[in-house]
Amino acid sequence: MDNKLFDSELRILEILWEGGEMSAKDVAARAAEAAGWSKTTTYTVLKKCADKGLIQRRDPGFLCQALVSRADAQRRETRGLIDRMYGGRADRLVASLLEGRALDKAEIARLRQLVEDLS
Repeated sequence: MDNKLFDSELRILEILWEGGEMSAKDVAARAAEAAGWSKTTTYTVLKKCADKGLIQRRDPGFLCQALVSRADAQRRETRGLIDRMYGGRADRLVASLLEGRALDKAEIARLRQLVEDLS
């Protein structure tokens, strides 16, 4: 997957993650409903997604299918955020998320378990 996902690319992926394989026409209908996109806009973004290897588009019927999973996209975007905003340090991201928030004992226990599982 190429660098950062743009919001438009993510919208296309969301449609495909939710709907599975579908025709470009059906993707365009869902994008029109969800975001007010024209058919031309949707087809342009579909082409960009295909060029970046995010989706596969094949004949007949210009069937579209996501080539990356939601989990893979989330991991990649999170790594990018950590690199850009926190100097590559995940602990700084976690500290930022939790700053000023009181955690109960159960939340602390879950966080400890997550850290232990990653070790």
